[in-house]
This record gives sequence, C-alpha cells and structure tokens, in this order.
Amino acid sequence: MTDVARRAGVSAMTVSRALKSDGAVSPKTRQRILKAVEELGYVLDQTAGTLSSKRSSFVAALIPSLNNSNFSDTARGMERALEASGLQLLLGATDYTLEKEERLIEAMLRRRPEGVVVTGGRHTPKARRLLQSAGVPVIETWDLPTGPIEHVVGFSNADAVHALVVRLHLRGYRRIGFIGGTSMRDTRGADRRFGYVRAVEALGLPPGRIVSFGQPPISMEQGGEAMAQMMAEWPDVDAVVCVSDLSAFGALMECHRRGWAVPGRIAIAGFGDFEVARCCHPRITTVSVEPVEIGMAAGTLLWRSIEEARAGRRLAPESRVVPYRILERETT
Repeated sequence: MTDVARRAGVSAMTVSRALKSDGAVSPKTRQRILKAVEELGYVLDQTAGTLSSKRSSFVAALIPSLNNSNFSDTARGMERALEASGLQLLLGATDYTLEKEERLIEAMLRRRPEGVVVTGGRHTPKARRLLQSAGVPVIETWDLPTGPIEHVVGFSNADAVHALVVRLHLRGYRRIGFIGGTSMRDTRGADRRFGYVRAVEALGLPPGRIVSFGQPPISMEQGGEAMAQMMAEWPDVDAVVCVSDLSAFGALMECHRRGWAVPGRIAIAGFGDFEVARCCHPRITTVSVEPVEIGMAAGTLLWRSIEEARAGRRLAPESRVVPYRILERETT
C-alpha cells in the first residue's frame, strides 16, 4: 500500500480509503490510485487485519481442466507432496484460457496463498505482473518457458512430439499428419503442433497435413471427425499424430467404423498416456509425461521455497526437467 501511495502521490490512508467502495476519495484521485495499483500488480490483502503471522497455510494451484486425468493426477501429486507440510491446496480450473487464468490468479492472491503453481509458461501481461509482484514462491509446470517467472517443473511439449514423429519415421512412415485444435488457447497443444511441423521439415516429409478441429481440449468425438477430414483431404496419409490420447481414441474409433485397418492402413499416435490409450484395442502409441511425478516435484519444490520464505530467505530459482517417454503400442 505504501508503494501504491508513493507512485500515486498520496498518503497510505488515502489509498486505503480509495480501495473501499464507500471511501471518501474524489473520482480523479481514486482513478490515479487504481492506475498505480494496476501498474504495480498490487492486490488488496483481505486478511491483513487478522492474520499478523502472514501464514495462510494454503497454496493455490491452477490447472486447465478438472476432468482431464493428467491434470487431476498432477494435483494429486502436489497434495501427496504437501501432505506432511500442513498446507492445503486450493485448486482453480482455467478452461485452457489465459484470460480466465488471469482472473483466477487475482482472485487467489486476494486470499494470500503462501505459494502459487500454474500450468504452462505463457500468461497475459497482467497475470505475469501479478505473479511477479505477489511476494510468494511461483512454480510453472508442464512447460519449459524461455523466461520463467521463478521456478519450473516441466518438459518441452514441442521436443516430445518432435521425438514422436522421428520415431514414426524410423518405423517407415513417410506421410504423417497432425490433428489439433482450431485455436492457440491450449498453449501446450500449440507447442505440440510446432514440434510436429519442425520434425516434418527436418525429415523432409510432405508438409501441411494438419487438421485443426474444435476448440481445445479436443474431445473423442471431434478426434473422430478430424480423422475423417484428414483422410478426405490426404487419402495417402499413413500415420497421424493427435494432440492428445482422447482425440487419438476418437480417431481410432472412426477408423474402426469405416473399416480402415490400424495400423495396416493408417497408424495413430496420441499424447499423455491416458487410461483409455492403455485399455482400448489396439492400444495407442503415445507419449508418457508422468503427471503425478510433475505434481510431486512441484509440491516438494514449493514446500522448500515456502520454508525458506518463512525464514526470511528466498530460494534461488530452480528448473526441474521431467523426462517423457515414447510408448510404442499396437496402433503403430
């Protein structure tokens, strides 16, 4: 509040009044103070009057979806790592949109968490500013951002799909397509598409065999429709990489319905090692990313950072690269 007052050229008391809906402050002064608040990424501490220790005993974690088993497993891993710490995990779902992530970050910070875990390394400018100004440990997961906010636990989605395409090439496939979403709001899906494009170019394979279908996350049904579109536009395609196992399963079912042998007529690969990929027939080749391990690593690093913060110290930024594995199964 003192920083806001200094920037706005007013007293801390005036800032306090301006941030109250019924505070006696002129509109012009209030606007100047709110602008300073925005520029500094300041969030009103609603617990400051009663929580003198500044220990809220909870941490915030934002994941793209609650019904995606990979992200629910990540949350389960965080809970497991934090179990003995006494910290509670408060979850928020961003629905794969950076705008909703921004709103959730601001809402979470109002409750003064002792640490924040976010999914991915891309955020709106305001969200990034809020996280940098929060004064608590921040961990970005499921990605390897080039300019991390603080700590990182993740892997390169682009490199993982690049390696998957190379593996298909080694298997003899030469006309490889990609199925993904119609927008870039799933930044990890966008990175996987980039990894596919990069691999196709490096291997000298026919380019442009990309079907964008549906808003992320792509469902099983949309995966089936996208497969039909892929075969209609490029009937000579001999392998398809799908942005996730869910869309890969839908693509596989579409092949069953149309009598296209898998992998005899066309090979299919997914991403994520979902349970459906392990249990369907034939089982789907995929990339395993160990979501529970990501969650446990993030939770362990967060607790270490919080312990240092409680002692008045700051843990130096760390980056933990979680290995991925290509699991070759019957669909390729």
